[in-house]
Amino acid sequence: MQIKPPVAKKVPKSLEKHGDIRIDDYYWMNDRENQEVLDHLNAENSYYHNMTAHTKALQDSLFLEMKSRIKEDDSSVPYKLNGYWYSTRYETGKEYPIYARSEESLDNPEEVLFDCNILAEGHEFFNLRGISIAPNNELAAFAVDTVSRRQYTIQVKNLKTGEIYPDSIENTTGSSVWADDNRTLFYTKKDPVTLRSDKIYKHVLGTSSDKDELVFHETDDTYSTFVYKSKSRKFIIIGSVSTLTSEYQILEANNPNGNFKVFSPRKRGLEYSISHYKDRFYVLTNKDGATNFKLMQTSLDKTDSESWEEFIPHREDVLLEDVDIFKDYYVLSERKNGLNELKITKWDNTTSYYLPFDSETYVAGTSVNLDFDTQTLRYFYNEMGAPYAIIDFDMATKGKTILKELEVLGGKFDKANYETKRVWATARDGVKVPISMVYHKNTPLDGTSPLLQYAYGSYGNTIDPYFSSIRLSLLDRGFVYAIAHVRGGEYLGRPWYEDGKLLRKKNTFTDFIDCSKFLISENYTSAERLYASGGSAGGLLMGAVVNMAPELYNGVIAAVPFVDVVTTMLDDTIPLTTGEYDEWGNPNEKEYYEYMKSYSPYDNVEAKAYPNMYVSTGLHDSQVQYWEPAKWVAKLREMKTDNNLLFLDTNMDAGHGGASGRFESLKETAKEYAFILDLEGKVL
Repeated sequence: MQIKPPVAKKVPKSLEKHGDIRIDDYYWMNDRENQEVLDHLNAENSYYHNMTAHTKALQDSLFLEMKSRIKEDDSSVPYKLNGYWYSTRYETGKEYPIYARSEESLDNPEEVLFDCNILAEGHEFFNLRGISIAPNNELAAFAVDTVSRRQYTIQVKNLKTGEIYPDSIENTTGSSVWADDNRTLFYTKKDPVTLRSDKIYKHVLGTSSDKDELVFHETDDTYSTFVYKSKSRKFIIIGSVSTLTSEYQILEANNPNGNFKVFSPRKRGLEYSISHYKDRFYVLTNKDGATNFKLMQTSLDKTDSESWEEFIPHREDVLLEDVDIFKDYYVLSERKNGLNELKITKWDNTTSYYLPFDSETYVAGTSVNLDFDTQTLRYFYNEMGAPYAIIDFDMATKGKTILKELEVLGGKFDKANYETKRVWATARDGVKVPISMVYHKNTPLDGTSPLLQYAYGSYGNTIDPYFSSIRLSLLDRGFVYAIAHVRGGEYLGRPWYEDGKLLRKKNTFTDFIDCSKFLISENYTSAERLYASGGSAGGLLMGAVVNMAPELYNGVIAAVPFVDVVTTMLDDTIPLTTGEYDEWGNPNEKEYYEYMKSYSPYDNVEAKAYPNMYVSTGLHDSQVQYWEPAKWVAKLREMKTDNNLLFLDTNMDAGHGGASGRFESLKETAKEYAFILDLEGKVL
């Protein structure tokens, strides 16, 4: 008996802007409390499960295979903070982390701070974050989300007695910071409708959160705000950031009842971040046209941008991403020609050198470096075909100690079996677009191999060529895995990002398509065996490429995809919308409206053949609302002329990040892999 896909009812809604009328037949799905909506999502889930029942054994097999490579009784490398060594560990058979510490020496007895396996009992979703230890080491603020909408409740635990105080602060980002008095806690609240982080409050231990003092209200709805403590622990800092602009306020941590002082007032287009060292602030900024950023310095009492002095100049070919400050050294995190570089310099300028990295497909960066008075830099390194390592590097002697290498269990993995390379595709406008690739050494590169091409391409977020033990389930089945470093990320510097946003957003999509054409023309794969994958804003990318070049792909995975761009960006009650105007444009302006409409996946679905598609979402998603993929799939079902597979898989318990358990998320990856392996005929 043929299983028929759900047919969503059509309720035409007229949407008018700038004299242009769009008819949205599925606008009615925008109501997660509506039983008809829930029934439709459940019907789509049933269709997906029935149509893929023959792959259930494969999904289970993939899950166990991926899980078997992961060390269950694993622990992080301990780091030292204020006299204690902190670590996170997992125990065999348990889904959630255990946070612990030992005083002064790792040989001393361990003190369990939080066992999330116990705290998660009775919850379908659980996430604990934002552990903040008071200066006296006796109190810990922490935050919990049990819904998956990233609205956290902050509480405080007495680490001496184990008591969790009645103080409870709801609807926060989860982050908080202690003043030096061990009584005052600064934290960020969210707007209950848009979920924008908009208010900084001050809570005094033992008082009702209703009495908390509003310290700062970010009234500009294109900004979000946050609060943290400087690494020197001398200042509490409030940040306000939009896509293009930033502003900070500072207060001495020993003066919690004082007034915050604006570091340098916001100026549209001026981005900066601050670090404190002795009698100076160091400012990472794009001031004076420093597109790739430079480092400046200023005194503690003259912090306005007019007083900043150049410390590390701007370089056209090097993106300055971050600075780590230590007592005797500072470390620059740079990116040149797409590759991470770490430069170590002594404050007295007697020593300056780069750490040597040899590959073209690697990721390296500074790790947890909370201790200020040390000559040890902790950094991580991995290649696309080899597991990551955490390394302690002595900046004085240049000696290094590998503290931990990711173990790939199962006895089958040998990094010598995998090859990596970086190739460059030529985009239609002549720009060279890099692609990082990994594959098993026995995989033929003659056009007969399947290939999964991944990209993100928004917000300046760079997808580096990282190692994944999960990905081995594809590589060992003959797949090539490729990351297309398309414009919209910052792989080749800040201009690479600027050239893939706003009115140049389509460069992201055409780059991906041109990379696909290159991979086919160079015989890495064929259109019959090419698959594409992206999530969130990368899901927008997937929606755009299947409209623009559906013939290039046999299958597409779109996870929590942002596909109804125009309608979402016109609705300022939806989380993220107003803060995204500088990324996508403001469709209340006609020029941006028309450009957005020209690529918005939902608005450009046509009567034509589309690839096989697997689309996933979460009912409680706060980043991309579930109704975007739900409407998109409904419209695709109505319009497409092919008989290819189209699935909508909605997690009715989770949000944007998917399932919460350590291994539960592997089941979602197993579904994706099973989808494309089934298309390949590699069912078992």
